Amino acid sequence: MQLSMDPLTQRLTPRQMQILKSIASSQASRYYSPTIAELADELRISRSTVFEHIAELRKKDLLQASPGKARSLTLTLKGQELLDGLEQPPESPWQQSDGIPLAGLVAAGSPIEAVENAEQLSLSSYFGMGDDMFALEVRGDSMIDEDIRSGDYVICRRSSTARDGELVVAIVDDDNATLKRFYKEPTGVRLQPANDQYEPIYSDHCRIEAIVVGLVRKL
Repeated sequence: MQLSMDPLTQRLTPRQMQILKSIASSQASRYYSPTIAELADELRISRSTVFEHIAELRKKDLLQASPGKARSLTLTLKGQELLDGLEQPPESPWQQSDGIPLAGLVAAGSPIEAVENAEQLSLSSYFGMGDDMFALEVRGDSMIDEDIRSGDYVICRRSSTARDGELVVAIVDDDNATLKRFYKEPTGVRLQPANDQYEPIYSDHCRIEAIVVGLVRKL
């Protein structure tokens, strides 16, 4: 029997199915879960309605969460099996094999001899590939002085630790994700922007999600 015909699937409302898929997609693409507010914005419904649907999904043993943590929603094994039976999971860009021909070199200073090349350039071949690699789109200008602009894509390697000065994706107070330089402080950590219009973020409750290893920009 196909999972799509399972009685549990038939008992789910379309909105509950949307919430399950949205959480699965977020974890596949960003490696962390959406907040209640983000789900409400995405689905264009109230936060209380999202909360009610999540409560029902937890009763059905399709979702689980850690009390008091905003980004702790995860699919249970039962929930993941349900989605796997309905459709293929979201494909990560690191699973795509298409590359762009790497034709050779171009001078940005004195002209150099043009040499044709037959190689392929792809993100996975350049940065590596695997379950710990992913990309995020940048929104905002807090890192503009390091030439990281809104609309750019940062290439990230999943990590729970960072060294001083590394560019990281961090979750602050179990809620807000931010892109900043990481520095250890006597009482916690400092997340340093690269724009004088923004103040550093000081936190004693910061979770490192990833180290940024590259940048992609569409001109």
